[in-house]
Amino acid sequence: MNLGVPKAAGVRPAIRSIFAYVLGDDDDAIPMLPAGLPDPVRQVAAEAVNRLIDYQGPGYAQLYVARLRRFIGRRDIDDAMFAEIARLMVVRMAYDDAIRMAQLKLAEAEAGRGVAPDDVRKLRLDELVSLLPKKVADHALRILKYLGWLHLPVTMRFSAASRLRRRRLRIEASFKRWRLSSVRYATERVWVERWLHMIDRSLTKQPAAVATVVATAEMVRGDGDGYARSLRDWNLIVDHLIKPTLDGALSCPDLAGAITEARAAVSSDPRQETLERVIARIRERASAGAAHEP
Repeated sequence: MNLGVPKAAGVRPAIRSIFAYVLGDDDDAIPMLPAGLPDPVRQVAAEAVNRLIDYQGPGYAQLYVARLRRFIGRRDIDDAMFAEIARLMVVRMAYDDAIRMAQLKLAEAEAGRGVAPDDVRKLRLDELVSLLPKKVADHALRILKYLGWLHLPVTMRFSAASRLRRRRLRIEASFKRWRLSSVRYATERVWVERWLHMIDRSLTKQPAAVATVVATAEMVRGDGDGYARSLRDWNLIVDHLIKPTLDGALSCPDLAGAITEARAAVSSDPRQETLERVIARIRERASAGAAHEP
């Protein structure tokens, strides 16, 4: 028995552990940047690791470092392009969901910068439900779809103007604990991995198009209807231009130009009619060009 140690000394670590669990903190080691990173990439990656630790924890930052490793030592990628991949990847991994909005507003309040203006966002009901663990969210989304409420707009106000509102922000930020098991994260992880795969294949098949393929990550942004539409636009360009070209199913020698032309056709039309017409026209030209090749 250790009678000389107050009971509180043993209770405090347990309480801290409980709060860490609720808030989604993890005990993984802070990742070390791998050897072989060029200096420009190392600078971007160091900032990215800190950002992702704040966003989700050291374990999530380790995933970022692991994704960087696949490009180390490749002779077909220069330092500037590698640094751009590193920059865009952290932007996408730290995507702007409602949990992050609460985290940032709470951080502003705790930094003592005064009362910042409220942040008002127009989200969608399915977007909020997708932050829940998959087993729960899937059931809820099926019900919402049956009721026709999937895309119901929801206005959320993120405010630290009072003690009650800051308490609400802490509750919203605590959903970080379930972020990596959520439907939204599963969607983000799939498309980020697909983006990295397209870069990797472009380096081999169409080196001249690599910068343009990398830059397509900037297409996916925002929240609510805008986010859903931008992700559909990105997938449409990948499915009908980038992937078929890299697979050899579409003869498109100037893939960079085709992607640029398609991106210029992206509009606010949720039906994607303009983008679909432009992609169809690009594919027709590519097919006609292939037919005239000797």
